Formats: sequence, C-alpha cells, structure tokens
Amino acid sequence: MSHLDLVKLTRLMDLSAGEPEIKVGLIDGPVLKSHADLEAKNIQEVLGKQGTCANSSSIACMHGTFVAGIISGKRGSKAPSISPGCTLILRPIFSEGGQMPSATLKELAEAIWECIQAGARLINMSVALTQPSKGQRELINALDYATKQGIIVVAAAGNQGTMGSSIITRHHWVIPVAACDLEGRPIDQSNLGSSIGRRGLRTPGDAVTSLGTQGQPVTMGGTSVAAPFVTGAIALLWSIFPDAAAAEVKSAVMQSQEARRTVVPPLLDAWAAYQFMKKSR
Repeated sequence: MSHLDLVKLTRLMDLSAGEPEIKVGLIDGPVLKSHADLEAKNIQEVLGKQGTCANSSSIACMHGTFVAGIISGKRGSKAPSISPGCTLILRPIFSEGGQMPSATLKELAEAIWECIQAGARLINMSVALTQPSKGQRELINALDYATKQGIIVVAAAGNQGTMGSSIITRHHWVIPVAACDLEGRPIDQSNLGSSIGRRGLRTPGDAVTSLGTQGQPVTMGGTSVAAPFVTGAIALLWSIFPDAAAAEVKSAVMQSQEARRTVVPPLLDAWAAYQFMKKSR
C-alpha cells in the first residue's frame, strides 16, 4: 500500500489535480523554485525577511522544497504531488543559517497575515517554534482572523514524542496533524494529546519520499511531512467544490469511521470526505 492509498487520496487525485484559483499558503523554509519537478507556473512568493532559497544545501531550503513537493510536485515525479494545479503561495519563515528550522510566534503570526493578504484559502504550517512565551497574543489574533475569514489552517502536531498540546494545536480552528506509518499506527516521534485527538487527523509521516534540492529525491518522516497530506486533500476538495464554505470542507475531512476520539486522531479518508461533500450538494 502506498502513502496516498492509505488515506484514500489516489481516487480523489484521479478526479482533479487542483485549480489555480485555490491558493495554498505554505509557511515553511525557502523553496527551490527552479526544481524541475515543481509546477513553477503555479507558484507565487510572498517574501518575508528570509527571502528565496539562496543555499540549496541548507536544512531550511531542503525542508521547504520537500513539503512543497508533497503539495505541488509534478504528477509522475517521485513526490506525492497531491494538488499541483492549485496555486502555492510561498511565505518563507525559516532562516537558512540554522541547523534546525524554527521561528518565533511573532514571525509565524506575520506570515499568516501575509498569506491571507495574498489570497490564500488554506495554510500549511510545518513549523517548530521558539520563544513560546513571546508573541502569543499576535499568533492568536492571526489565527482568529483566519477563522473569521474562513481560511483553513493545517499544522504539524510536532515531533517531540510527547503527550500534550501547543498554542497552535489548542486553537479551535486549526487542524493538527499527527504522523503514522503505512499501517496507520502513530510513529514514536509524533506528538499526541486531547486537542490533537479531538480536532486533528493522522496521515503518513514515515519514510515519505519527495523532492530534494541536490538533484535526487529524498525520504523523510515526521509530522511536518504528514501535514501537507491533509492540506493537499483539502485543496483538491475545494477545487472540485469551489463554492463550499470552509466549515463544510472542514466537516468533510473530519469525518471518520472511528467510534470515538482519544489522544490519537482518526486517519484521514479523503475519498469519504469527497463522498460526504458530493451528497450535500
């Protein structure tokens, strides 16, 4: 079974590659836009202070390019390439000088505002945060504004292997994403918790292959890898049902056959989400 098959994305991808009017904000590291397997014509940039990918060997650029490949890689490439027909709005937030990509709450809040101003209908955040006690009000305000505007926010649950939550995963509008293996079991490094279980989903985050920056595909894992599977699924659903309200799309992807939610969120079923929306038309 493939990672896409596990979350029932393959059939949905057969229906659509996404539409340009569906704009996806990617808050991550810089992306190597010149990569041959990226749909460059569907990529826009909102350049924060980090700018474009100046060092293709930096962890920040490798991370951003990898995540971009899951959402916007060309169909037929080694990347999952879920919704390359949608417009990807790049808002780099990670510095290329660091060993571990991270950002402050204030920087993340600014990036959310700028993605919204650029027309994003949903935002993918595969981020690690520093200075968690500073900038909380700014971040909450940005997430509250996204809620009011109907912009769906998808966020990685975190890779500390802990039981708990963060200011991001506790927000009522955010969809936190835990990572699982090909049998659907949460991987050891994925954070879990009550807010993640109640309002989140789990998707593949183990041995996923996507675009590299050194000429070859690379394989990675973690919740940063898992989050864009949810983002790509939502982008496709919105492409097929462009008039759907954000609440309807969220309700569709949150449908699950599991009887109840604990600290482990249910597995994404993209095809069930499509069927749910189709019946409501």
